[in-house]
Amino acid sequence: MEDFQTRAFDTSHLKPTCWLRYVDDVFVIWPHGSEDLHAFLNHINSSHLDLKFAMEFENNNSFPFLDVLITKPNNSFSYTVYRKPTHTNCYLNGKSHHYPAQLNSVLNSLIHRFIRLSDNHNRSRELYEVIAALHQNDYPVFQIQRSIQRQQTQTPPHELPEEQTNQTKAFLPYIHGVTDKVSGILKKHNVKTIFTANNQISTMLRSPKDTIPLKQRAYTKYHVQTAPYIGQTN
Repeated sequence: MEDFQTRAFDTSHLKPTCWLRYVDDVFVIWPHGSEDLHAFLNHINSSHLDLKFAMEFENNNSFPFLDVLITKPNNSFSYTVYRKPTHTNCYLNGKSHHYPAQLNSVLNSLIHRFIRLSDNHNRSRELYEVIAALHQNDYPVFQIQRSIQRQQTQTPPHELPEEQTNQTKAFLPYIHGVTDKVSGILKKHNVKTIFTANNQISTMLRSPKDTIPLKQRAYTKYHVQTAPYIGQTN
């Protein structure tokens, strides 16, 4: 993408004043008018046979980019968390039978997102939205306040030592009062416990798809350079 971007810019007589790219999503500020913008889009789409871009425009001086809603009040930029119109504020319920760390991860990730993705102008309103959503999902007030205070004052996390990244893991269904005690025992032997959900919809309901007998399955053979690859299609 960087090579493509460089070649597309070097061969264009007009360029955007801002080009911010995350993988294949690009935020662009274009000062040369809509006609030249469409010409620039055609130019970059003709720069590579397999890379084609689509374009979206701002609406009412606002534009969603990834998880951020960017607005232009008084010819400046403001930003806050973006939620789709179909968003329902439904998250893992705080009273659900899950390991506490899994529940805390929902709470902490929402608060972390509100802190990082909203500016000072929108932060108080976004804080109200996050607290209301967490209350709706039965998270205790003291946990919410503790997480907010901790994340507003904490320093960026450091990389884990190599021995922790290669740590042995044990996958256990979470049963309150049982497997959490087993976790404490395993921790003494440098074994990290990862708790899984015991009851899932997929274990209660059969799959709506029919099982295809092996003799009816079609096999496709691909050849990439000198390494053959055989794939299966149901």
